[in-house]
Amino acid sequence: MNAQDSIIIDVKNLRKVYTIGTERVIALAGIDMQIRRGEICCLFGPSGSGKSTLLNMLAGLEKPTTGEISIGGARIDKMNETQLADFRRNHFGFVFQSYNLLPALTALENVEMPMIFRGVDKDIRKKQAVKMLQYVGLKNRIKHKPTQMSGGQQQRVGIARAFVAHPPVIFADEPTGNLDTHTTYEVMNMMSAMVKKRGSTMIIVTHDDEIAAYGDHIIKIRDGKILEESWPKQQVAAAE
Repeated sequence: MNAQDSIIIDVKNLRKVYTIGTERVIALAGIDMQIRRGEICCLFGPSGSGKSTLLNMLAGLEKPTTGEISIGGARIDKMNETQLADFRRNHFGFVFQSYNLLPALTALENVEMPMIFRGVDKDIRKKQAVKMLQYVGLKNRIKHKPTQMSGGQQQRVGIARAFVAHPPVIFADEPTGNLDTHTTYEVMNMMSAMVKKRGSTMIIVTHDDEIAAYGDHIIKIRDGKILEESWPKQQVAAAE
């Protein structure tokens, strides 16, 4: 595989402008970036820097004002809402800061949801969901609902749900923002191990240096622009 073949996300001159009353707010001011398959990429910056807007663009949750977004060779900026919904369902997993679990459903049923949308057979999806919940250490919480679990346990359910259908790309928006320090490390170690095991690509939005340290590729953003890109683990390996 050559260098270009390893690119899974390719962004060119991406701009997002919001009109609020008579004002134009530039959220993204011409972003050019590439993310390789299998990377953990951290979009790092302070609140209001544009990092969450960028994630929303990459995930097809918002349309860019101008620019190109290619994921796996598909131009998602040219897709309509139906096409985007289908693409998200088949290619993306999501981990949210607020967990976004359905409160009326058990852990098992929450993890099954992505596979239901994909039309996976009931017996197969149940088996895969149970396996994922066991993997994230929730073997004894399969029948529990979100209100019966701690924040860390709920986020583990969220991780199991994001990875269960083997999506090539995982988006995580401040995934540890509601967790204590100990649980934060547990969750990040778990997600990092899962990405490496499956060869997935993960894009994490964070303002936390310690979370950014998990990244293979760190993109620092401020005022809607990329300030700096780095590949710290490659640099460490080269130094050794």
